Amino acid sequence: MSDTRRLFPVLLVLFAASGCSALIYEIVWYQLLQLAIGSTAVSMGVLLATFMGGLCIGSLALPRLTSRGWHPLRVYAWLEAGIGIFGLLALVTLPLINRVYIAGLASGLPGMLLRGILAAACMLIPTILMGASLPAISRWIEATPEGVSWWGILYGGNTAGAVVGCLLAGFYLLRVHDTYIATYWAAALNGVIALLSFALASRVPASSGASTIEALGEGSQNEAKAEGLHNAKAEDLHNAQAEASTYPVYLTIAISGACALGAEVVWTRLMGMLLGATVYVFSIILAVFLIGLAIGSGLAAMLLRSATSHSLAMRLARSRRALGWSQIFAAFGIAWTAYMIADSLPYWPIDVMLTKSPWHMFQLDMARSLWAILPATLFWGASFPLALGAAQGVAAQNNLEQQDHGRTVGAVYAANTLGAIAGALGVSLVLVPWIGTQNSQRVLLIASALGALVALAPELRTTRMTPTAIRVSLALAASGWLALHMDAVPGKLIAYGRQMPRLSQESEIIYVAEGRNSSVAIGRWLNGATEIDVNGHIEATTEPFDMSLQRMVGHLPGVLHPNPKSVLGIGFGAGVSAGTFTRYPGIEKITICEIEPVIPPISTRYFAKENYEVFRNPKTHVVFDDARHFLMTTNEKYDIIASDPLDVFVKGTAGLYSKEYFEAVKRHLNPGGYFTLYVPLYESDRITVQSELATFFDAFPNATVWGNTRDGLGYDMVFMGQVEPLKIDLDQVYARMARPDYANVMASLREVGFYSIPNLFATYMGQKFDLGKWTEGAPINRDRDLRLQYLAGWGINSQLADVLYREMLAYRRTPSNIFTGSAKNLGDLLGTITGGGH
Repeated sequence: MSDTRRLFPVLLVLFAASGCSALIYEIVWYQLLQLAIGSTAVSMGVLLATFMGGLCIGSLALPRLTSRGWHPLRVYAWLEAGIGIFGLLALVTLPLINRVYIAGLASGLPGMLLRGILAAACMLIPTILMGASLPAISRWIEATPEGVSWWGILYGGNTAGAVVGCLLAGFYLLRVHDTYIATYWAAALNGVIALLSFALASRVPASSGASTIEALGEGSQNEAKAEGLHNAKAEDLHNAQAEASTYPVYLTIAISGACALGAEVVWTRLMGMLLGATVYVFSIILAVFLIGLAIGSGLAAMLLRSATSHSLAMRLARSRRALGWSQIFAAFGIAWTAYMIADSLPYWPIDVMLTKSPWHMFQLDMARSLWAILPATLFWGASFPLALGAAQGVAAQNNLEQQDHGRTVGAVYAANTLGAIAGALGVSLVLVPWIGTQNSQRVLLIASALGALVALAPELRTTRMTPTAIRVSLALAASGWLALHMDAVPGKLIAYGRQMPRLSQESEIIYVAEGRNSSVAIGRWLNGATEIDVNGHIEATTEPFDMSLQRMVGHLPGVLHPNPKSVLGIGFGAGVSAGTFTRYPGIEKITICEIEPVIPPISTRYFAKENYEVFRNPKTHVVFDDARHFLMTTNEKYDIIASDPLDVFVKGTAGLYSKEYFEAVKRHLNPGGYFTLYVPLYESDRITVQSELATFFDAFPNATVWGNTRDGLGYDMVFMGQVEPLKIDLDQVYARMARPDYANVMASLREVGFYSIPNLFATYMGQKFDLGKWTEGAPINRDRDLRLQYLAGWGINSQLADVLYREMLAYRRTPSNIFTGSAKNLGDLLGTITGGGH
């Protein structure tokens, strides 16, 4: 094993670099593909299944399709080169594939299959190559106990590299650069790995040198014979052989993978609410998960290495026993994390608004994530090397001839990956919508305990009522008790998320629901106002300042359009914005696109008066889909498109603020149509708002901005865009609003403090002519980078709402090019605007 010992550190570095590049690709592909196929739970499930499925195929296929005579390091070099090439090709082909996908879009099962085909076309080949890398490199390291431990260390090193890739992509490459630069970095890493691997292959033999007989005992041929060939206890070995089977090992590691990825789905959702659902928080959670896997696999590999002096049968039993107990402790870890998220972390007395530094928040979020998530991930990480040790022990026990241990490694990796696919899809698409996050965690805990039974069953059958069986029984009983006493997350966490300690005393939660994509809470404030909260953030309330904003999103375009007939609403929320359109006599169809099916019925139950029961209106048609995906794939055009999406700092929302999306909106407007977009000033910094506005002006040069205040202070805004230059004839608008059939419109405006049309128009804040100077040099949010989600997440703790509002007003000039009408009407309105009457 001298070659292995000498070169192993180099291999470990190469494998870590490979993990780093793989995570960069994964994050980039997920970001780009979500723009095409949407970010619903179904779409994310398709993406995850494709990525993990490629790893599974690669791990199984390589040992079967490549000869053992090929140099493993040369095979590994070609794999890395292929990953880099296909990673670069994805950047070139993705726009073309997107167009084919949109052109051939179908609904239902055919639509899901088409999404899968798109994801597979982009990710399957490089992920197959990624999955083949560990079986390839394992062929060079012989199957001694020390060699098996090195397989586990390589897996841990690869995972540690993935941690670096995750943080590098999330906090630097995509924050500072874009998906192209990130991909170039990943491909460059693949190229360096390939070149170094080719160089190593030319200098070292195709095998590290240990024989199969040595692999059994790490030393002497006599011991190997005594263990397997000529020992007087051959009959005992034969009996052990009959009992030994790799299938319990594969099943156990598959269950481990299912529990790990299923828990990751649940905990990412819950921790996202707790910490704030920014792109940085998701990077932190993923990194912590990977850190646990890396540490756990490294520790387990050391355990395997410490067993080199034991006999084959003892090593097999020890690996299998450790694998089983790792599932028990993983179950305890699930209980620990569930307790931390539901009963501990939300009540830590932390006011996140006390710091403006993103790095302070990073440290705090990383510490809380490590404290909550790390224990279970350590044991899931340990499971893989232990499964390798148990499987290789069984393979050696059943066949003492030359064997391809690459197949053993590939089979264990494939079983783990298949389990991961089942766990992720089962939890996200079935368990959480069906039984909620609390019961989903209970299922995962029990499944982990059952995985322990599968691994320990051979030993339990022979030891029955011995201390081992008693210990296992007690551990299983403890697992059941922990599952029964697992609490649900508090409703106030769903309502207020990271600000729960600061806001929890201001309301009571009267209803909670968990949907496939989002968790929803209804709260009642102490002053009687009602709120709807989604994933730890207040979405809408019946407070006057919120009601005026929600009505403005609908009434600004409704009042200005001479005869609107069709409307598209982006996001349901409380339904107030969409409900304004029920007041207009000429509107014939209201289409609302909402990603979470549980929201419209809940909002109708608690906001029926405020939203005019728009959900039940016969003119209303609700589409449950990702808004961007719907808009990009529908052929319909609308007189008005009104968008009330989640705040831009929420991961994935920046796709509804990109120039490409705004251009798609323009294509779906009828001539003379209007597009309105809600934009908050709170929880935003200067560069975020400037980027939002600069991007909007870039797509809609004739756009205008309208402001909303809270207690006289700047709070949020409405951007309004149209293709043609905006011309508002006050005389015509006033005459139209005075008609009897518009009486409901005026009543709706008066309900939120707009007692006349001039009151509404007085909220005007500016246009590109004047505000363009304020946004000069701001980055444009494009699909290739979605820079806005990184800017917004970085400035989430800013408290500059009124400061930014006043800065924008300072740039405003008299809008004489927009408003026309009689001298009196025009003079009164312009005087009100320039005098700050709103």
